[in-house]
Amino acid sequence: MDFGQAQKMMKLQQEAMKIKKELENTLIEAEKGGLVIAFNWEMKAEKVYFETKDLIPGLPDDSVTALEEAIMECVNKWVKKSQEIAADKMKGVMGQMGMDMPGM
Repeated sequence: MDFGQAQKMMKLQQEAMKIKKELENTLIEAEKGGLVIAFNWEMKAEKVYFETKDLIPGLPDDSVTALEEAIMECVNKWVKKSQEIAADKMKGVMGQMGMDMPGM
């Protein structure tokens, strides 16, 4: 690799790191009927809350909090399990392509 290519690769790496930092500070919210779930760039639920009580009329505040925590835990367990299943299925394909990935 010549010096020009090395500089170009370094610049691309710096741009990628800048984008990664931006993504780390970004939450994307999904809302339905007053229930809001905010996800980070790693597809992990960071916040779950009810904007309104339309879905949970009459539920005491401590029960609302417990429900929000249960929803977040459930979503995060699902994401983790789905990633594990996908990695396991890709493991065989990657190995056949000669691209054995440690940790996969």
